[in-house]
Amino acid sequence: METTSLIQAAQGGDLEAFNRIVLQHQDLLFGIAVRMLNDEDDAADAVQEALIAAFRKLDTFRGGNLRSWLARIVVNACYDQLRSRKRRKTILLEPLDDDGEPFESAYWMADPALGPQALFDLAETRDAIQESLDRLPPAYRATLILVDIEGLPYQEAALALKVPVGTVKSRLARARLQMQQSLGSREIEPQSAILFRLPEMQVS
Repeated sequence: METTSLIQAAQGGDLEAFNRIVLQHQDLLFGIAVRMLNDEDDAADAVQEALIAAFRKLDTFRGGNLRSWLARIVVNACYDQLRSRKRRKTILLEPLDDDGEPFESAYWMADPALGPQALFDLAETRDAIQESLDRLPPAYRATLILVDIEGLPYQEAALALKVPVGTVKSRLARARLQMQQSLGSREIEPQSAILFRLPEMQVS
């Protein structure tokens, strides 16, 4: 079934059709949330809340870019999570295991093709990148994640964030600059640049 037919069926209350739509976009949506929140459980909660909201308001979708529409709802759910964290005054800088201890590295940081030392160096670099992301203002962080990490075109990112394309470019430039300043003289390994799609983060 084509996407348009799936949307129409889902708008009519067909949960199976909506689930098929979700399967097409779940990796992107979870990727946005996990990098926005740097916590898998919070990211899963945010995506779940966003998808429930999306299903309830799917009748308001009047065509256009569905991916950007869903991304916008996930970003807004992440903003809600971040505001809730701020009220609690607790923001985790890295995922924790079941015992409340930091993981050696997050799930997306593993590359079995690399040796132990390379894995260690790569995880350390990626930790630095993620911590630099965490320091960005949420609006800048969302912009950089959508464009540089998830690879959305400027126009789609603008739709997802409900801002003009010029604002996306401006925020992205400021976000990249802040990332470079935060990383200082750290040399970014090529594997990290590929994973995060941040070629601009290579500094000498």
